Amino acid sequence: THIEHLDYRYHQIMATVASCSSCCDYHDRNAVRNHVYRHCIGVPAAVMIRSKAYNGLFYFYIALVFVFVFLPILTSFVFSFNSERFPTIPLGNFTLNWYSLAFTDADVWDAFRVSLIVSLSVAFIATFLGFCTAYTDYRYNFFGKSAYLALSLLPPTIPLVIMGLAMLALLARIGMSGKIISIIVSHVVLCSPFAMAIVRMRLAQIDPNLESAAWNLGASQWRTMREVIVPFCAPALISAFCLTAAVSFDEFAVAWFVSGLNKTVPVIILEILQGNTDPRINAIGSVVFVTSITLIILAQIIYMRKSTRKSLTGF
Repeated sequence: THIEHLDYRYHQIMATVASCSSCCDYHDRNAVRNHVYRHCIGVPAAVMIRSKAYNGLFYFYIALVFVFVFLPILTSFVFSFNSERFPTIPLGNFTLNWYSLAFTDADVWDAFRVSLIVSLSVAFIATFLGFCTAYTDYRYNFFGKSAYLALSLLPPTIPLVIMGLAMLALLARIGMSGKIISIIVSHVVLCSPFAMAIVRMRLAQIDPNLESAAWNLGASQWRTMREVIVPFCAPALISAFCLTAAVSFDEFAVAWFVSGLNKTVPVIILEILQGNTDPRINAIGSVVFVTSITLIILAQIIYMRKSTRKSLTGF
């Protein structure tokens, strides 16, 4: 029986442990473990060492990726507090002068105002459109659904320069280029697929019988949507809002084509950078990075915490 087999394996392992004193140090945990694996489980010590080596290489690779991605950002953050005008080693004295110069510039404040208006507007509209698209995909089957989903998810796959030129041509033809609304429209097109993907993943976790149960209890479709679907999707909606706001706040290429005189923060950074090395770039870039990474981490935390709960209602 299974119990007898476990009892046999227990006595076999204990006997092997007792006999390992003749071939290795009894107090050496690794040596005892390798001895037991080799004689009882049939896994050679070399295989275990190889497995440890693979794990070590994997963790080293992950650490290398993080260093490659975040080291330039960290360097820019450090130099934003450096008193020297040029990024040189050794560093100069600690200073907040570059932050003071950056945020006493009226153009910089105006760029932050435009970016804030655009990112919040885009987050609201893109999250709403993403929710509608995701729910349509979840609930309904209709002719051309595959093409509908392909077109919905297409914008992020288009090169940003091509997207910017296309949006500029379209908006100029209808007399909307060079305005804040033109940036909002362009970013909504770009960000809606991200919101759709997040909400659709959340809807995949819902019990498909919840809506039917609400309808059988007398709830209308709108009330079911308001009291069942939306509360269940609330974590995904908040996450989509934060993510789309971060994407819009950071986006440069499309905004550069369609913004005109209404410059966003990435566009004003390029203008400051052209022709000279200005340490204000490090200060502005650090603020932009902290804002964006905070929104992304917040979106991830909210979505992961709520998605791991077992409640069917999502509360």
